[in-house]
Amino acid sequence: MASRTVLLRHPVAIAGILLTTVSAMLFIALVVALFAGLFANPYAGVLVFVGVPALFVLGLLLIPLGMWLELRRQRDRGAAVRDWPVIDFGIQRTRRWTLLIVGLTVVNLIIVSLAAGGTIHTMDTPGFCGQTCHEPMEPEYVAWQAGPHAHVTCTACHVGEGARALVRSKLAGVRQLYHVVVGHIPRPIKGADMRPALETCGNCHSVGRNHGEPILMKRDYADDEQNSETITTLQMMVGGPGRKTSAGRAIHWHADPEVRIEFVATDADRQTIPYVRVVNRNGQVKEYKAEGVTDELIARGEQRVMDCIDCHNTPGHRISPTAEQAVDQAIAAGDVSRQLPFVRREGVRVVKTEYPTQERGLETIEKELRAFYADKTAVDQRDLARSIASLQSVYRQNVFPTMKVTFGVYPSNLGHITSNGCFRCHDDSHMAADGSAISAECEYCHVQK
Repeated sequence: MASRTVLLRHPVAIAGILLTTVSAMLFIALVVALFAGLFANPYAGVLVFVGVPALFVLGLLLIPLGMWLELRRQRDRGAAVRDWPVIDFGIQRTRRWTLLIVGLTVVNLIIVSLAAGGTIHTMDTPGFCGQTCHEPMEPEYVAWQAGPHAHVTCTACHVGEGARALVRSKLAGVRQLYHVVVGHIPRPIKGADMRPALETCGNCHSVGRNHGEPILMKRDYADDEQNSETITTLQMMVGGPGRKTSAGRAIHWHADPEVRIEFVATDADRQTIPYVRVVNRNGQVKEYKAEGVTDELIARGEQRVMDCIDCHNTPGHRISPTAEQAVDQAIAAGDVSRQLPFVRREGVRVVKTEYPTQERGLETIEKELRAFYADKTAVDQRDLARSIASLQSVYRQNVFPTMKVTFGVYPSNLGHITSNGCFRCHDDSHMAADGSAISAECEYCHVQK
């Protein structure tokens, strides 16, 4: 009659015991080190809460497998093996083994629970999203760090609250991981299908806030030697839901919960909108169609209720629509010195040039600018060094050759200068049955001061 402890002599069971023991001790040590701040690498969380626990669970599975293999080997040899053990707590040895097994089971459950919680927490961090999947998500991660929402985690917008959102995001993550493993990554990655803004953005931004009539100053610079500045001052008729501005209009009328705006888009980026349907607070319905649009085309398009993100479509990680705009903003902020002759022209030229890698681009930007100003007199070298660093930053935050991401690859729907934006609907060609149109009048949204 073979003892149960004999079954643990199989090499597979022994390997399982060793793997479980070592990985358990390693997990505890790494968790202590991680919380002590000894690891700053983004892969540390993956190693501690995914890699080591996976070895631990593998060891646990190998133990019963090895016992089963040993049991089968004993039977093949004709040894008498008792199928079901008789547990007699009156025997001291049985009590000791039972307490040992219960104790080890509790330890195993604690380790697995900590690993599961740590795994979820680790995969919810921006570092995991942006650095573990380094190449695919690098553009979004870098742009997020430089944006106004750098203090907001990725999951706050892309997952949201609740078990349903968590399950949905993890299933999507499995699909995305598969695409990364097999190399089927879209280049560039297109925008995510976000949850309704009230469920995500609404946790911080109040939809009922009245923004009034803020002043917007836009600074543009010429390509001449003096980098001449042009300032455009606009009074924006933003207002709020149900709160008109002095002009009797409000851009944020679109966000009024008492008004429902539906539209149909016929392209993935939602830049072509041939049909708009408006239901006002009195329940009256009005439909607008672009010229030449058929019911068949409308039926084939994506039907959508207008949301905040249909205009604010790049709030989390914005890639500049144009190199000119990015350089102008750097000059306006004082990061690029206007005292350098032709710096706007040369800055735009070097950041717009296509380079095989980002590293090559950063090197060439410095080389080209230093060569251009080498024979220029009265050039402040500190201004030049600061401007080069700023233009390199402009390039680093907007251009990622391996992912085919560059200026303008993600159109911004705020405004209408670099993409259709407002003019997707406000173009005077979306007509209703009564002959009225969605206005394209400039002063409908802003007044130049």
